[in-house]
Amino acid sequence: MMYNTYVFDLDGTLLDTLGDLAASVNYALRQCGIPERTIDEIRMFVGNGVNKLVERAVPDGLQNPEFEHVLAIFKAHYSEHGLDTTKPYPGIMELLADLHSKGKKIAVVSNKFDAATKSLCSHFFGEYVDVAIGERENEGIRKKPAPDTVFEAMRLMCSDKESTVYIGDSDVDVATARNCGIPCISVLWGFRDKEFLVEHGATEFVDSPAEIFRGYCK
Repeated sequence: MMYNTYVFDLDGTLLDTLGDLAASVNYALRQCGIPERTIDEIRMFVGNGVNKLVERAVPDGLQNPEFEHVLAIFKAHYSEHGLDTTKPYPGIMELLADLHSKGKKIAVVSNKFDAATKSLCSHFFGEYVDVAIGERENEGIRKKPAPDTVFEAMRLMCSDKESTVYIGDSDVDVATARNCGIPCISVLWGFRDKEFLVEHGATEFVDSPAEIFRGYCK
């Protein structure tokens, strides 16, 4: 199947953000006297926004009296260090350039805060991304796996379900695409492995960004 609109997840799909997320989580935990987490633990914590990331990292989550303090420290640290090591995965810039050259519509939807999503997309991808939407629950737009952000991106690009594909790296992304009623391509270079994705309903996989262009772009 070929498509005209490509809706991408951000963390773990377009950008390798794990190092900076882990550094900020562990900085916040250290400041509050809480044991640090391993990179593999944090890899499994991401995907549902920063509040859920910190909730999963802190023992007893929301019930921990230090939760709000850890969250505040994390946000402050990440706002200053979120670009220390973050970079596009190999082949991503070439993929976006190729899609752009073919006149394809490109959107990014993320559970990061809306301002951070827009800032990262502008910084790394410039003209290649037509629409970038992050967490906007204060506007009544629910975060993923609800379909709201994807539908908003499609609305802004005047796209329909028949011409749209969703591309992500996690179980949240698989569920998001399902809730939107559109196909999902699961990437295997991100935060979840194939076995985990299969267990959560993924059916189409790519090992490299180039496979998306070769296999799903006319």
